[in-house]
Amino acid sequence: MAASIPAGFHALPLPIIQLSLAAVLKCGQSFRWSVLELPSDSAAPACHLPHEYRLCLKDRVVCLRQSTEHLFYRSVFPQATPTDTASKLKDAETLLWLRDYFQLDVDLVKLYREWAERDPVFLKLQDRFSGIRMLRQDPWENLVSFICSSNNNISRITKMVQSLCKEYSPPLLSLPNTLGELETYHPFPPPSVLAAPEVAMRLRALGFGYRADFIQKTAKMLVDAHGEDPAAADRWLGELRTRPTNEAREEVLKFMGVGRKVADCVLLMSLDKREVIPVDTHVHQIAAKHYGLRVGGKSTNGKVPMTPKIYDEVNTKLAGIWGEYAGWAHSVLFTSDLRAFATYGLETPTPTKGKALLDDPLPTPPITPSPAPTGKKAKRKAADEVPAPSDYFSVKTEETSAFLAEDSSLSLAERIKTRKRKRVERA
Repeated sequence: MAASIPAGFHALPLPIIQLSLAAVLKCGQSFRWSVLELPSDSAAPACHLPHEYRLCLKDRVVCLRQSTEHLFYRSVFPQATPTDTASKLKDAETLLWLRDYFQLDVDLVKLYREWAERDPVFLKLQDRFSGIRMLRQDPWENLVSFICSSNNNISRITKMVQSLCKEYSPPLLSLPNTLGELETYHPFPPPSVLAAPEVAMRLRALGFGYRADFIQKTAKMLVDAHGEDPAAADRWLGELRTRPTNEAREEVLKFMGVGRKVADCVLLMSLDKREVIPVDTHVHQIAAKHYGLRVGGKSTNGKVPMTPKIYDEVNTKLAGIWGEYAGWAHSVLFTSDLRAFATYGLETPTPTKGKALLDDPLPTPPITPSPAPTGKKAKRKAADEVPAPSDYFSVKTEETSAFLAEDSSLSLAERIKTRKRKRVERA
């Protein structure tokens, strides 16, 4: 049956098992997509999924909708296209960008089948979490976004990246949202705009914290090496796609605020290193929970600090299971284990109260702990210390989940007393 095409859109035959926008654009890969809920009227036929997704590129805003068998797309420009030929050319450019950005040359169904044959764990979840593929992002935007991800969550990263664009990139155009209100869209700013010394202070005022210095210094490194022309820096970053993985990683690690995990995110999500698996405490726990990996010993605070040895052990184990596209498979397991996806793919999901997906945590490695206290001081610390919010960026244990579920109306002291009492009762 022919697709019911929304007005102004073009249709690309693409089953949702090859690409699920609801998963791929919300699982912590990219942070600039706007998600609009469509009204339940003729603008969103019953065969269409109920959201529109928008992303501002350098010269256009791309708008996407989806049905179970088609991807619908259109582009909006600051000025009307003068001729029909020019309009068709721009539509062709958008289609080429979509094929590249979503890497549609890769048969995801074939990959899922191969992973399921190699991995009984993947076999159990493949149907529920279908359509999750790796984006091929702009390397500069991807680099800055994951510098922002350090000890952070999806909601705050999204706010940072969007405020960065609003502050340092002029508006491209405005479009009405589903309520009829105009929303303004800004491209991502180039390195030359973020390299000035005063940028760090302004970003701190916008809530970037220590990441502000990392962004400004990274931008300056690119400008110093490649000049003010953004195209020169883009070309150099793009050329990293052709280098061996270890060489590309060494170059990315030179930037301020970039450690192994952030570098591997950039390698996987924008530099074509499909075998790379970014490892954090979340991925380490997945490897331990599902694949029996046991490396390192518990630290005094009950956490296993991320070390190069653990990082390499997890990579070796998971890459051996999933093969050439191990980084892609990792993204599916990572998404399936996020709290925000607890009801994803279920026929009758339980309504979720509170904030949407973008408020859920994006796990990141913990900061290396200070030397642990010993003796009586250690016992007092263990009994009285309340974990910092960053301690909850990894998968929740029963104890931390219970702590988060406690009555928030109680004072901090009362909550600590309640926890002590419950531990005594359990004993």
